[in-house]
Amino acid sequence: MTPASSPHSLTQRSPLTRRRLIAIAAMAGGMALAGGRRALADAPVRWQGSALGAQVSVEIHHHDRAQAERLVQACVQEVRRLEQQFSLYDPNSAICALNRTGMLAAPAADMVALLTAARDFAELTDGAFDPTVQPLWNLYAAHFTRERPAPEGPDAARLAEALAKVGYRDLKVSADRIALLRPGAGITLNGIAQGYATDCVVDRLRAAGLSTTLVDMGEIRALGARPDGTSWQVGLADPDRPGVVSETIGLADRAVATTAGAGFRFDPAGRFTHLFDPKTGRSPSRYRSVSVIAPTATEADALSTAFSLLPASRIRDIVAARPHIQVHLTDANGATLVYGA
Repeated sequence: MTPASSPHSLTQRSPLTRRRLIAIAAMAGGMALAGGRRALADAPVRWQGSALGAQVSVEIHHHDRAQAERLVQACVQEVRRLEQQFSLYDPNSAICALNRTGMLAAPAADMVALLTAARDFAELTDGAFDPTVQPLWNLYAAHFTRERPAPEGPDAARLAEALAKVGYRDLKVSADRIALLRPGAGITLNGIAQGYATDCVVDRLRAAGLSTTLVDMGEIRALGARPDGTSWQVGLADPDRPGVVSETIGLADRAVATTAGAGFRFDPAGRFTHLFDPKTGRSPSRYRSVSVIAPTATEADALSTAFSLLPASRIRDIVAARPHIQVHLTDANGATLVYGA
C-alpha cells in the first residue's frame, strides 16, 4: 500500500508530489441545478487554503452567487471535518491520536466507516492494500533524511523491525473502539481518504440540488454528465513526463483514481517510493501507473493503490468479479493495458 497516491490532471498538471491538490471545480460550462442544464457564465466563487497536507482550492459556478458562496463554505467545512479525523499532518487529528496511543475510544462514524472499508479492500486484494504500513513510511523517511544515507535503503534488521508492526488483521474496528494490537503499529489512510472525502463532498453537493459537476480532490468523481449531456473529459497525467497527458477518459457518474510510484521518491534513483509491499517492505516497480474507474472515489482510490502491487493476472481476476470497474495499467515498457468494461 501507499501513504500517498498520485494525482490526475483535468488538462495538465505539475510534477506529482506527496501533497495533493484538492479542488471542487465546475468545468466547461459550470454547474447546473437538478432539473436544469443551462450553461453558467458567471464568475466562480473560489476559496484557497490547505487541508489533508495539500493545497486546497474550492471553486463553484452558480447563477446565484450567494448560494454558491454558501456551497463553497459547506464544502470547506466538510473537508475540515474530515481532516480532523484523517490528517497525518495535524497532531490533534483522530488518526494521529490513534497512532500515538494504539487505541481510539468512541470513534467518529467516518473513521469507523473508512477503516472498515480499508479492511474490506485489504481482504479483497490479498493484503496488498494495508492501512497499517505507516511504520514503513517512518522507516524510509528517517533513513533518507539522514546525512549521507546508504543508497540501498535501511538494513535488513531495521526493515524486519518495521515489518513486524505491519498487519491489517491486527487492526480492530468497532463502533465503540479502534485498536492497534501490534506494539508500535500505525495507520495511514492516504491511499483511500482522499477518495472518501471526494465522495462525502459529492454527497453534500447532490443533497444541495446539484446534478452536474466534477469534484477533484486528488481523486476525481463526476456528478452526472456535463451540462450539455456529454461525458466529462479527464486527462490522466503521465507520471514520467510532467505536464503530459497520457490518456483521456470520459466520466459520467463515475470516479477515477491513479497511483504511480513516481508520485513520491525517497531517493534520486527512484528505487524507494511511497508504494510499499506490506509483505516485503520494499517498493515494487511493476507498473508506471495504475488508474481505476469505479462508481465511487473511495473504491477507485483503494484499488488503484492495491493494484500497483499485484500481478496483472490477479488484477484481471478481481476485475472479473467486479464488472462495475475498469483498470488502465501502464506497464514498465510504457504499454497501456485495459481490463474491464
